[in-house]
Amino acid sequence: MRWSYPWQPVLLIALDWCMVVAAEELAYALRQDWLPIANPAFHIPGFYLYLLVPVIFLAFLQSPGAKIRRFPTWKMAQNVFHAVCFSILTITLLMYFGKVGAVVSRLFVAMTGVFAFTFVVGARFLLREFLNRHHLMEIPVLFVGAGETAAELVKTLEAQGGCGMKIIGFIADTPMAAQLKGRYRLLGYMEHLERVLHMTGVQHVIVTATGLPAAEQVHIINRIQPYVKNVIFVPDLFGAPVSNMDIDGLLDNSLMLLRFRNNLAHWYNRAMKRVFDLVACLLGLVVVIPVTVVIAVLVRLDSKGPVFFAHRRIGQGGRTFPCYKFRTMIPDAENVLKEYLSTHPAAREEWERDFKLKDDPRITRLGAFLRRTSLDELPQVWNVIKGDMSLVGPRPIVAEEIPLYGEYFADFRLVPPGITGMWQVNGRSDTTYEERVQMDTWYVRNWSVWIDIIYLLKTADVVLARKGAY
Repeated sequence: MRWSYPWQPVLLIALDWCMVVAAEELAYALRQDWLPIANPAFHIPGFYLYLLVPVIFLAFLQSPGAKIRRFPTWKMAQNVFHAVCFSILTITLLMYFGKVGAVVSRLFVAMTGVFAFTFVVGARFLLREFLNRHHLMEIPVLFVGAGETAAELVKTLEAQGGCGMKIIGFIADTPMAAQLKGRYRLLGYMEHLERVLHMTGVQHVIVTATGLPAAEQVHIINRIQPYVKNVIFVPDLFGAPVSNMDIDGLLDNSLMLLRFRNNLAHWYNRAMKRVFDLVACLLGLVVVIPVTVVIAVLVRLDSKGPVFFAHRRIGQGGRTFPCYKFRTMIPDAENVLKEYLSTHPAAREEWERDFKLKDDPRITRLGAFLRRTSLDELPQVWNVIKGDMSLVGPRPIVAEEIPLYGEYFADFRLVPPGITGMWQVNGRSDTTYEERVQMDTWYVRNWSVWIDIIYLLKTADVVLARKGAY
């Protein structure tokens, strides 16, 4: 039984071609028909519009890094951005050497790049979601190793729609993990490896036998490789900053070197993050200021007390700062909380565990709405402008939470806390405290500006759906 989906790359090429042509058509219409700067001498022959320019884009878009089902959204957007930049650079150089730069609109070229990036990312995202949701064009894979590492990987794959993989079964090196029993087929044990590969014809194998000694793991890979196209080895490095990892090989000694980069250790990356925050905040003030005025009036009318509330939180370097919010609680909230916790043991346990209450007696009527929609955090835009916070970052914590972070507090100290972040778009208040700490740590260790952009977009979706907030 052999599986192959040669139409998947053809489908992706056709989709990218359509998006690039649509970007050209829209840019041309804007330049010639809709903007008051039309140039009658500017005309693009069909050969360039439908063939040459799209082919240049496709050459970069179809690079090895252009896969759409195994990369997270931020990585896909990053790859497309690089491909579009190289495409525009190539087109510009061809215009220069072809001596047609005087008649080709630079505005048209720039708009084509912007629209191509937007259309290609959007179309690839929708295609990936459609294929994953309907389990189409999935590549069958065999797992070698059925322990806890395999179970953890399967859980991650399922949470991401399968990433284009269909698990046909497992070869066990240890007793099969409880999470996998009854859900997937056990096809054999290590001594049956070659026979299972021959009988299934599977061409993609994932090795998750991390419980075996290193020499045996290498031996298993060598046994598999002659029979298949691809072998994926999963090392026991869960939690490592793999998004910023490079692999080097010392050929003479057959050694593998893993290099982990810390992007935020470089001043220019920190500067880029700061510039991104300021530009985004200043552009957003057009919407933020009117909404802030309306909410401020409603808070004043809803209950007695100040409009804004400043809570001391821990920021970059472990320094405290006033974190601004709209007031969502009644006056004398701290005393009300103490009295409530003293008479409600279950609530006291919840507070000590999460530093939050799902049914908080201190919340006002308007405050409950502001919290569900996260509008109570709108004044934190001022914290971002001041430099106390970032648009995206770890969850701002209070001093009492520092011991709960343990060794991970060193990661937390590296960057300003964020208005939004991983925990807000992955369940928000429905996540456990340990999961929040891991999310904050992952963000710091794997930061890129593309992660910030994607999490801002995801935050809008989560807020509109009111998922997990209270």
